[in-house]
Amino acid sequence: MDYVSLNRAAWEERAKAHFDSEFYDVNRFLQGTSSLNPIECELLGDVSGKSLLHLQCHFGLDSLSFARLGAKVTGVDFSTEAITRANTLAQQTGLDASFICQDIAQFGLENTTQFDIAFASYGTICWLQDLSQWAATIARALKPGGQFCFVEFHPSIDLHLGYPYFPQTQPDISEESTYTENHQDSKQTIATWPHSIAEVMQSLMQAGLTITHFDEHPYSPYNCFEGLEAVSGQGFQLLSKGHQVPLLFSILANKAGATF
Repeated sequence: MDYVSLNRAAWEERAKAHFDSEFYDVNRFLQGTSSLNPIECELLGDVSGKSLLHLQCHFGLDSLSFARLGAKVTGVDFSTEAITRANTLAQQTGLDASFICQDIAQFGLENTTQFDIAFASYGTICWLQDLSQWAATIARALKPGGQFCFVEFHPSIDLHLGYPYFPQTQPDISEESTYTENHQDSKQTIATWPHSIAEVMQSLMQAGLTITHFDEHPYSPYNCFEGLEAVSGQGFQLLSKGHQVPLLFSILANKAGATF
């Protein structure tokens, strides 16, 4: 089965729904708000004047939010619908961002540009079968001394949702609706893969990157899983037998060479 095409078809539909959703709130973004969360902003610090590659950028709200902070941004996503809308938002806002419609594997094979920063976040790697290829793409795309910032949902959530934690040779194929409030009645066929934290970190290290930061976080900025409860000033938490379940993890990884 062509899993990339299967998932791309799902995300063509999801991009349309997400763009019109309250969850993403594009109108508020156009009024000047940022879609970024404190975790990634604190990890990266000042991005002004730096080139930034945003992998699996969807329709570009985070990419354009980094551009508002002064970064020169390139966003990559495999959904034609998402990239078309990202380009429209870039034109509307006049921000310094360009967008490429490619899946990660093809981008990794064809890209020759190197960046100060690579970034990916929130629900990205479950769509990828091969993390070694993903990590190699990141490493090749970074300048010497460049930095990869990754914030992702913690794989312990997979256990809560009934999926495996450890890597599997075959994906989970399911019919699911998306997580935004305006598209719950429509379902798409999707293929996803579990990736343990060990697999993530090993793939980055084997690609030649040095892990300089790793942390786990008990709060999610998004109410996108069953059983989450709001905590004022923190976001959303999940409790198991009265104890917090880790909902996010964050990584910084550097490529050897001169710092920028």
